[in-house]
Amino acid sequence: MQTILVFIELVVATALIIFVLLQRSEGGALGMGGGGGMGGLFSPRGAADTLTRTTSILAGLFFLVCMALNIVALHGRDEKSILDAPVTTNAPLKPATALPGALKPVSPAGPQVPKPQ
Repeated sequence: MQTILVFIELVVATALIIFVLLQRSEGGALGMGGGGGMGGLFSPRGAADTLTRTTSILAGLFFLVCMALNIVALHGRDEKSILDAPVTTNAPLKPATALPGALKPVSPAGPQVPKPQ
């Protein structure tokens, strides 16, 4: 099921990219040109409306498939909270011992001033 949804997601994403790139730019210089005429599917205005509608449908499909993928991914998850687990203590805590060669802690004394000789 998840593989099918990922495939659908890729197809919808590719189609969405293509339809976004086919639309007119803000200045209208890169869009689909065409002759005059009022209305119609392949007139400049009709093509823009069709591309806008198709883009919005593909965006909705993309959103729905993303939600379906999230639901499928969370379906088999065992939901547990760490707050629900009982507190277990195996042994009392031991004080930390210094390892050989480790740095020894320095006591917080004042600044070191050399003694006169």
